[in-house]
Amino acid sequence: MSLAGIVISTMAPALISGNRWTPADFAMIGTLGLFSSLTLPFVGRLADVLGVKRTALIGQVAMPLTYLAYSMQDGAISTYIGIFIIQGIIGMTTTATVYARLAVQYVEKARGLALAIVASGPALFGLVIGPVLNSYVEAEGWRRGYEALAIFAVISGIITYLLIPSSSGDGAQAAAPRRKAREDYPMIFRSTAFWILAVAMLLCNLPQTIMQAQLKNLMLENGVDGGAVGAIITASMLGMLSGRLLTGLAIDRYNPYWVGFLTMAMPSLGLFLISSDLDGYWLLWASVYFLGFTYGAEGDVIAFLVARRFGVQIYSSVMGLMTAFMSASTALGATLLSVTLAATGNFNLFLLIVGTSVLIGSAMLLMLRRGEPDSG
Repeated sequence: MSLAGIVISTMAPALISGNRWTPADFAMIGTLGLFSSLTLPFVGRLADVLGVKRTALIGQVAMPLTYLAYSMQDGAISTYIGIFIIQGIIGMTTTATVYARLAVQYVEKARGLALAIVASGPALFGLVIGPVLNSYVEAEGWRRGYEALAIFAVISGIITYLLIPSSSGDGAQAAAPRRKAREDYPMIFRSTAFWILAVAMLLCNLPQTIMQAQLKNLMLENGVDGGAVGAIITASMLGMLSGRLLTGLAIDRYNPYWVGFLTMAMPSLGLFLISSDLDGYWLLWASVYFLGFTYGAEGDVIAFLVARRFGVQIYSSVMGLMTAFMSASTALGATLLSVTLAATGNFNLFLLIVGTSVLIGSAMLLMLRRGEPDSG
């Protein structure tokens, strides 16, 4: 499911032209991602209760079926929406919210690096499958493209299922017996660490709407011509990959709270620079790199700190909640951007607000140093 963005972007032009949809109608489908966000806490809970192997199997079976359903749709946008919602809900069982639990459960000394590798998988593989899928759809059409994705999902699902160790394996921290939600969730919600993390992620993710939908518009506003935008987008991709890997290495070797603060605070510098009158190309390139770096690093930071503060037994339950907070923050950031653009006509006020929120949120991570329990 982590490849959904690449798949949608690749299929969109062919679907719109082939079915006579309007670009505006198709763009509105993106708002349905809210259903996926609401699903994540439940998916995380399933991983804790059923284990990774059984939880992932749900999506591994469902994803090929949804791709086949896409290939056989009647061309009505309502049909596409129905399949989109179903895939967005069930497919969440094949995301890092579930798979990252393996890195936490079976790796201790290099946990940060293990989480970085898990988080880097979709981006690295997307670099390969994206161009291949695009060429195939251009040559054969979107129906054949979805059929190819169904075959790919079957093969990759089988391989992944066979590679996942069972919960009773010999991991350093094997999964606990089945737990009761009425015991775990009150404990989670009473935890000061949970609310510090939740509010910190809420503040730090407000600018992510830029990375997801507004980067090109922001660069054009700052005087970058259309041809040079591609190179700046490359800076964001380089930032994501290096942020994941470098943060994973650093968090294993240094104080994780300081690593979290420094990596999560990086975008504030970029946001303030972009809002200033300093619009040099390389300055903008560096600013976007900082944004990408943190976009990649946050997966390592939040996953590592959740494991450190809550242990393995309820790891995915907490991560599901955290991911929902992060998704809600991105949606809130998009709303804030819409309001500030309507009021001022440019990005500057939004950049200053979210740049400040990022600084406050990242600094909150340092508060977690107090009263830290023994890691579980």
